[in-house]
Amino acid sequence: MNADKTKYMVMSRDQNAARSHYIKMNNNSFERVEEFKYLGIILTNQNSVQEEIKSTFKSGNACYHLVKKFFVFQFVIQNYGD
Repeated sequence: MNADKTKYMVMSRDQNAARSHYIKMNNNSFERVEEFKYLGIILTNQNSVQEEIKSTFKSGNACYHLVKKFFVFQFVIQNYGD
């Protein structure tokens, strides 16, 4: 385990519960986070899907804009070439 990269998240229905922002173990300190990306999916401490949906739309838009010129070029060749 890489202690420098390790963080933790607490999922609870009680958002007002007092929690430490760091855990210390074996002379290592681990930071608490509100959300993180795991296997390409954004997980939040409130188990909310809104952030994952926003992230998916952003990725889709970025992909579309990267290949948009290719699709237009292929359409021109197929319809107006030869």
